[in-house]
Amino acid sequence: MQVERGQVVYPLARRKSRYIQVVDPRGRVVASTPPLLGKPRMATFTPDGSRAATSVVCGGVFPDGECDMVIAQWAHRAGGNSIVYCSSPVIPPWVDPRLAAVVGVGALLSATAITYLGRRISAASLRPVNAIRAELDEINATCLGRRVPVPPSDDEIHDLAVSVNHTLGRLQAAVEQQRQFASDASHDLRSPIAAMRAEVEDALLAPRETSVTEVGRAILGGLERLQAIVHDLLTIARLDAGCPGAREPIDLAGLVTAECRMRHHVRSGCEFLLEPGVVVIGDRLRLGRLLTNLLDNAERHADSMITITVRRAPGDGQRFPHGMAVLEVIDDGQGIDKDKRELVFQRFARLDAARSRDAGGTGLGLPIARQIAEASGGSLQIEDSPRGARFVLCLPVHEGDAASLASGPGILHPDVSPTIK
Repeated sequence: MQVERGQVVYPLARRKSRYIQVVDPRGRVVASTPPLLGKPRMATFTPDGSRAATSVVCGGVFPDGECDMVIAQWAHRAGGNSIVYCSSPVIPPWVDPRLAAVVGVGALLSATAITYLGRRISAASLRPVNAIRAELDEINATCLGRRVPVPPSDDEIHDLAVSVNHTLGRLQAAVEQQRQFASDASHDLRSPIAAMRAEVEDALLAPRETSVTEVGRAILGGLERLQAIVHDLLTIARLDAGCPGAREPIDLAGLVTAECRMRHHVRSGCEFLLEPGVVVIGDRLRLGRLLTNLLDNAERHADSMITITVRRAPGDGQRFPHGMAVLEVIDDGQGIDKDKRELVFQRFARLDAARSRDAGGTGLGLPIARQIAEASGGSLQIEDSPRGARFVLCLPVHEGDAASLASGPGILHPDVSPTIK
């Protein structure tokens, strides 16, 4: 544009990495950038018409070994058409082969160093994991008391080790409970079997001094005890397996009345304080078994009176959003010390002589009662009482048609005597 207007300033201004020449129609260089002053034209080709022409030129006015991309363009002016040549190196000067080699070698060394450091860091980080894995490989059923090492760092691996040790602790407790359960069950089953065997052996040694009737009466008690233990074990197995029970509305006052009317041999007196219309959702057979176990326990240890209470209590808004149905069974016996209240809910647990197997229990009634309560969404605890033991069952209240249930069979109406002797 400057050539066509005649505004070219000689010599041409220096331009970085670019050479420019203006060639007149005779082929003479009339202007150029300072590095090409006094040198011939950089190229001999001419533009094709009005379009620019491009070619790669090596040597000549350029340094040895350097190749430049040259562009030729016509510039029209009054004295004739001139050609403007402009060139730039094909390979920019900053892309030097030696520089490229240095950069490549540096990148390779950096990659090698990063890889080495990464392996060292990962190995150091995974060392606690390998220790945990090795310890877990050594732990088996015979050494569940061992624990994996906990690293001192406060990170995810530390939390993993703590979780693994917590899981191992629960596993050890479960295995020990299973072993204790098997041992206690074997002991409880062995005692009545040994008693029945002794009766049969005595009858065989002196057949003329006994009869089938006497032997039958002697071993019948042991058979009843075996049957009770086996029945309790099957019940516990079903509860442990999580077998779902029925879901139906049950009036607790009606359930208490029905179960108490079926008890023909009652040694102690019973006092009832039953609030009607307290409805829960559950399995009638299971809740009946729960109540029977509580009554059996109270009957064995009461001195003269058993008190059964059914009432509604406010809920906590979370576990019991609509309120609590509370059933209490209280005996006037010796009671249970606070530090031993949870022990009675362990399977085959034994306290003192007043609550031993000789009193008639199998050691499974109260554990079964608690499992049924928890499976029904409630709880069973022993709470303070002025005298004796006070078992408190809490269940979620069902907000249903309590009036229709209250008119059903088996409900203790106000005209029924509250005390049964």
